[in-house]
Amino acid sequence: MARTAKTPRIRSAALLALALLAAPTPALARPQTAAATEQAVPRVNLGHFDHLYAERDLGGERVGILHIYSEAPDYRFAIEPREGYTCVDDVARGIVLLAASKPDAKRRHQIEMLTRFVLHMQADNGYFHNFLWGDGRINREYRTSLADLNWWSLRALWGLEAALPHLSPDTGRRARAAADRLVANLKRDLPVAANGTVRVANVVVPTWLPLESGADAGSTALLGLLPHWQRTKDPATRALIGRIGDALVQMQAGDAKRFPHGVHLSWRNQWHAWGNAQSYALLRAGKLLNRRDFTDSALREVDHFYPYLLRSGMRSSFTLENMGDGFATPEQQRFPQIAYGLAPMILAATEAYRQTGNQRYRTTARALGRWFTGSNDARRAVYDPATGRTYDGIVGQGKVNPNSGAESTVEGLFALTALAGTSLP
Repeated sequence: MARTAKTPRIRSAALLALALLAAPTPALARPQTAAATEQAVPRVNLGHFDHLYAERDLGGERVGILHIYSEAPDYRFAIEPREGYTCVDDVARGIVLLAASKPDAKRRHQIEMLTRFVLHMQADNGYFHNFLWGDGRINREYRTSLADLNWWSLRALWGLEAALPHLSPDTGRRARAAADRLVANLKRDLPVAANGTVRVANVVVPTWLPLESGADAGSTALLGLLPHWQRTKDPATRALIGRIGDALVQMQAGDAKRFPHGVHLSWRNQWHAWGNAQSYALLRAGKLLNRRDFTDSALREVDHFYPYLLRSGMRSSFTLENMGDGFATPEQQRFPQIAYGLAPMILAATEAYRQTGNQRYRTTARALGRWFTGSNDARRAVYDPATGRTYDGIVGQGKVNPNSGAESTVEGLFALTALAGTSLP
């Protein structure tokens, strides 16, 4: 299966030009001092999440959505001309965020409404379309909205399973049926019975993951499959989790002494920060399935690759070439740096601390978390606790994209929720 391009939500052209304007917005104007970056974890503020949230009638039912794009300086909404204005990928993450703590009546209502939107986007084949146009039509044609085995379908599973304890009886019944149907598709369509591999730049990677060698998408699949197995106790689901986990372990390169220091590659011979939740997913799978090899693989990355990034400077992506006596990096990028890149690492480090009680993992998580408060290449806070906005990223040395869309907002709040000691469902 060809890999559908999935890129961080920093809109190109006009929005990137806006991000590079010399005059920052007032909230970004003051660089953070060293003392400020050492302060306690900023509070989780759902104010901007609520700004992005809206309700509408869709197919004769009231549903909730999250606006994808919110543009500085006044944070009005925008529509991507090829995609739409809201999507399953963000809405499902929003459900997970709201379900992480004990939701009150307002948050349970939002979970209910957002879940109805996700259910509306399931296609006849059991997979999910991603984007909705402003007039209420589902985008069925563009490549990032096709109903197939891709990121948004896997994210939908995580969101639906997280929502279940908080739904009305009717919506809960529909959500269980939708999740069960999707998992049946994954059992059918993922070639986990095979042990196929492919060699790319002399790096050997497995081919039974989503999108062939998509370890990043595989980690998202695990985050939905784990609660599904806990709910159903289906042996085939457990077996699927185990085979995906096996592949994630095979995607690891380097060790304590050798670059890239235990990193889990994202796809083929590439690593990118965004969506790279392999260590987080492996820790959760290792604990639930009593797979010490999964746990050890995850801790290897947290122990060695994350400190390497903190010492050498954050990265956005790189490719590897196996030279026989070590790995070369033919291509590497420092920017953009986004919340979607930091949150998976923080989730893994906090989960490592939760499982082991070892203080060094908490220290690593907090060091990564200071990226949000100004310990970064822009020397500016990326999260504003007064408004709940997480900005759309650092796009160059000293340059912040001041927009604050749904992906950045939710992923930033994921990180802060984890740093505050609350685990995600």
